[in-house]
Amino acid sequence: MSEAYFPVESGALGPEENFLSLDDILMSHEKLPVRTETAIPRLGAFFPERSGGAETDNTIPQGSKLEIPLWLAKGLFDNRRRILSVELPKIYQEGWRTVFSADANVVDLHKMGPHFYGFGSQLLHFDSPENADISQSLLQTFIGRFRRIMDSSQNAYNEDTSALVARLDEMERGLFQTGQKGLNDFQCWEKGQASQITASNLVQNYKKRKFTDMED
Repeated sequence: MSEAYFPVESGALGPEENFLSLDDILMSHEKLPVRTETAIPRLGAFFPERSGGAETDNTIPQGSKLEIPLWLAKGLFDNRRRILSVELPKIYQEGWRTVFSADANVVDLHKMGPHFYGFGSQLLHFDSPENADISQSLLQTFIGRFRRIMDSSQNAYNEDTSALVARLDEMERGLFQTGQKGLNDFQCWEKGQASQITASNLVQNYKKRKFTDMED
């Protein structure tokens, strides 16, 4: 049976998202707290409580604090023009980085941010002085949680895994599913239920033609 949608690999851990990936589309719509460093005309139509209305060309004044989607923040951010500055979401700040370094496994990443690694990687785009600490925290958090994720995926055969994946971010859930597939494939092979190797149609047709030629 063919799938209605073939998953496209996420590009969020790289410099740019892959907008053919549903995960990246959803991740890029997560909100990011920012502060405007200059007046921004016409953007106030989306934030009427922050603008002076149509008579001011829907301008958002300098110094306004907003929460805007990641894709919009990346589009407006410019080091030279200083249009806006980005504030780190709490989960990437020093307090939470300390929690992750102590024991990353205790944190419910899906509740804190379903695209924790991808969103955190995209924050490096904004040239924060804490970028080195953020990237190191992301790496160590992944290393600290990886073994438990794979152990769980390899020890849950024909079981309800909803509780096991509830606290994982989307990338971790993908790893868990990969581990589950490997376990299921191994169990099928061990029980002799793996698909049998058969000759291709080309080989079979060739043999039929050869047999016919010999008869002639």
